[in-house]
Amino acid sequence: MTSLRAGPGPIRVLFVANRGEIAVRIERTCRRLGIAVVIPHRDLDPDLDLLDRPAVVAAAVRVGADAVHPGYGFLSEQASFAEAVLDAGLRWVGPPPGAMRRMGDKASARRLAASLAIPVLPGYDGDDQSDETLLAAAGAIGYPVLVKPAGGGGGKGMRVAVDAGTLSHAITAARREAGAAFGDDRLLLERHVTAGRHVEVQVLFDALGHGVHLGERDCSLQRRYQKVLEETPAPNLDPAVREALAAAALRLAGSVGYVSAGTCEFLVGDDGWWFLEMNTRLQVEHPVTELVTGRDLVADQLRVAAGDPLGFEQADVRFDGHAIEVRLYAEDPAAGFLPATGHVVAARWPEAPCVRVETGIAPGDEVTGRFDPMLAKVAACAPTRDAALELLADALDETVVLGLTTNLRFLRWLVRAPVVREGRAGTNTIDGHWPPPGGWELPSVPEAAWRRAARELIATPATDPWRGGWRVDGLATARLQTGDEQRTVRLPLRVEDPEAGVLMAVVDGDTVHVDVEGRSTPFRLAPAPDVDRAAREAAGHSGVSAQVRAPMPGRVLAVHASPGAAVAAGDPVVTLEAMKMEHAVSAPRGGVVDAVLVRVDEQVGAGQVLAVIGGRDGEATEGQPG
Repeated sequence: MTSLRAGPGPIRVLFVANRGEIAVRIERTCRRLGIAVVIPHRDLDPDLDLLDRPAVVAAAVRVGADAVHPGYGFLSEQASFAEAVLDAGLRWVGPPPGAMRRMGDKASARRLAASLAIPVLPGYDGDDQSDETLLAAAGAIGYPVLVKPAGGGGGKGMRVAVDAGTLSHAITAARREAGAAFGDDRLLLERHVTAGRHVEVQVLFDALGHGVHLGERDCSLQRRYQKVLEETPAPNLDPAVREALAAAALRLAGSVGYVSAGTCEFLVGDDGWWFLEMNTRLQVEHPVTELVTGRDLVADQLRVAAGDPLGFEQADVRFDGHAIEVRLYAEDPAAGFLPATGHVVAARWPEAPCVRVETGIAPGDEVTGRFDPMLAKVAACAPTRDAALELLADALDETVVLGLTTNLRFLRWLVRAPVVREGRAGTNTIDGHWPPPGGWELPSVPEAAWRRAARELIATPATDPWRGGWRVDGLATARLQTGDEQRTVRLPLRVEDPEAGVLMAVVDGDTVHVDVEGRSTPFRLAPAPDVDRAAREAAGHSGVSAQVRAPMPGRVLAVHASPGAAVAAGDPVVTLEAMKMEHAVSAPRGGVVDAVLVRVDEQVGAGQVLAVIGGRDGEATEGQPG
């Protein structure tokens, strides 16, 4: 029999069953409260599997912890993990396992909400999970429908189906992703609202049944159903709707005996609002709530886990100003927000009053495909929404991460986009406004960046006079390359270039990484022309086959084509998984599959050839990833 706490008294040693920025953020509060903290990947074993429930609990017991905080992701929403922690005699910094089961299961939460007369979208949340039943239910709901995993959140596994044909593919993909991410492949269906707003309410309860809400957050700006920007209060929200959402969140949480911090999520449309799900944990976006309320939600969680009452009432909650947060991801917006991996060469974060940065990365870290691609969160708070957006825009201009591709330049665009500035964003805003009409990619790398890179690669006379180029008539000269572009750069030996000095640049081995409008751009010395030509010829650029290449490192989840099969342009050939997301790699053109070079569960690298599609009529082609 499990209970919420293993004994009275304050928490002395907290085991954080997580990693990255959330572990650092929890530790910050614990230091202020005088609580010792153990972060397993830093303090114990960097290879500890944070999804291995017995191993994590055993590690917490071994270090003498008396409480476990799960953070978010990993095992944070698994009731069985909470039970294992409690059964080991430790305190669980989170809701009771029973409440987690009732609300963490989307199907169960939908049914509970309906029983409390809280609106839910037309949908299907039954136990019969056969394809036939789901297809029939979708027909009754009406297309488009949204396919959602029943046992997990974070946008993972969600798919939109516009007809019965796309629904069959969506069911297969959603089951696979849900099973891999949550160990539960059950699905539910809901009517898809294309232009709604995603608004959520933060709640906080103690073990004595006292609960408050801490306002709402608008999290509508998403890509792949995952949040990019969050803010509080929600702009342009009808006060009556704001009040109704808060009341519904408190009623739902209170009905299951909820304890600790949690979030009820809603969809708000022109013709109503509907409950979506509850996240039975601390949310990624909790900093914006803390900025406007002045509360420390982790401290509140720890106090409740120690058995203390909240110590304040709803009337005591004050909301001051407007806060906005963006998530910095390792991903490439120009390539459909595909995850990116690489080596963190340098990072610079903004330092300004009312700007908050939370990150778990540092120079020297490797960003791999094992974990979620979020690198950091940058938040700003000001008396008004316009002022908060201006402050956040300035903060992002000061932010630099070199060595890998990030969405930083996209974030700089996003916080300045008119639709965002006007507070009109919905869940389809990024899809509808990205890329911007004027294009996204720079037509060429600016001259200042070439000069900055050259100054780093060409050493001063006091060091190596020949590093990176040659010197003639008082000029240092080098031929550099970034991507497919090459250029000869000539610089005066003793005259500083003030324009180039503005750009941040760091040398890593034979490469200099330069921040070009928020994008880490690598420069190297260009190979000699004859060597470059030989390399291109060796790579088979004049072949007659189209190569299907991996656009990112990842694991092969599924192979959809076999040798001898005919494929059309755009048909999926292989599905990859990286950073807990799936990506279908498509045929670049029609033809017959000559070879499939990978198998399920194989790890592949970026650019690796996955399959070969034969040429037609001797036509020379070169394939690109889909």
